Amino acid sequence: MTKVTLYIAASLDGYIARSDGGIDWLSILDTEGEDFAYTAFYESIDAIVLGSKTYEVGLGFEQWPYPEKKSFVFTQRHLQSEREDVVFVSESVKQALANIETEGFKNIWLVGGGKLINSFLQHSLIDEYIISTIPTILGGGIQLFPPPTPEEKLELINSQQYPGGLVQSHYRRQIKN
Repeated sequence: MTKVTLYIAASLDGYIARSDGGIDWLSILDTEGEDFAYTAFYESIDAIVLGSKTYEVGLGFEQWPYPEKKSFVFTQRHLQSEREDVVFVSESVKQALANIETEGFKNIWLVGGGKLINSFLQHSLIDEYIISTIPTILGGGIQLFPPPTPEEKLELINSQQYPGGLVQSHYRRQIKN
């Protein structure tokens, strides 16, 4: 059984990026000696799913941010990559996830963005949520859960507060009876 985890940072007012896609406000995550449990999480997953705009943000980094993991990029555009670990998918999230599972991937990191997160939510495909709330109010931008978003009941697994004000909450989707 495949497990999909949304692991993401959001501003206090629920944005994952500025309107132009900018993520400079995430500099709080560059705290020396603290990785906010990222390394342990990254080692626990075996594949990544992300939208094309989030993929393009990743290309802007000095190094590819998802080394040694297969990345499935959801897009309707005709994108290409020199990387052998990047695959572009255009089918529905349900079909793509079934194909990813067929390839043997069990622990999937849903990186973002907002539209892709919403597509996974529409089909109840997110099993766990690890949301790092950054103590910043952006006042606008790309919403973590853009409407229309279906209602989803979650149970808290744990919550961790870090120096600097970041709060990381880990939730599990409640199984509907």
